[in-house]
Amino acid sequence: MRFRHAPALWEQFPELTAGVLHADGVDARADTGSAAGAYLARAADRLAGSTEGEFPEVLAWRRVFARTGLKPTQYRCASESLLRRLRKEGSLPRIHPVVDLCNAVSVAYAVPVAALDADRITGPLLEVRHARGDEIYTPFGGGTEHPAPGEVTFVDSAARAHARRWTHRQSGHSVVGPHTWRILVVTEAVHEGGADTVPDLLRTLAAELAAHWPTDPATAVLTAARPEFALPGPEPRPGPA
Repeated sequence: MRFRHAPALWEQFPELTAGVLHADGVDARADTGSAAGAYLARAADRLAGSTEGEFPEVLAWRRVFARTGLKPTQYRCASESLLRRLRKEGSLPRIHPVVDLCNAVSVAYAVPVAALDADRITGPLLEVRHARGDEIYTPFGGGTEHPAPGEVTFVDSAARAHARRWTHRQSGHSVVGPHTWRILVVTEAVHEGGADTVPDLLRTLAAELAAHWPTDPATAVLTAARPEFALPGPEPRPGPA
């Protein structure tokens, strides 16, 4: 399977830097609480000095959302929503070891990080592109929605949308859960300095995954000149012990 951003998106948003990670053997048995806590503390320290709405990483995404026709304070990018929750509640909910780690790294870097169950994506292509309007999106609460024409979303070869409003909300169809074994993680930055932030975040997340699971993540930084990532073939999943 291949992952890429459509050429039209790179043309419209040349400030975009994207990072992608693939890992096998990532299940729900690891304890990432301590590691996640350290990244949450890092984010909390930054929030003590200013609110997330003042972070350059967040402001850049607000500008991008406005350019796509969205109201930035109505539809927030995922990292802003997580930072806002952390500031108000002092913590983030525990969901799954992978999700908890990705959310913690996301707030530490203040950029969106999406973790998808790679086996729930229909290949051969997952593309970030403008929606036609006939794609199928599954909310976390169930049911079916269709992204508005022109909305930026992650679309697979079965015309299933794995996000609404770009980095705003993921689909419940490919959410990482108890049966997840193989993940695709995407991080995107649009702020000045994003070209440095994304590789650093990928190194951090790859190291944490390798420290908590028997996995050797593959990563890549994507640009308009090198926009595509080919996922390695899946490793055999062990049977019941």
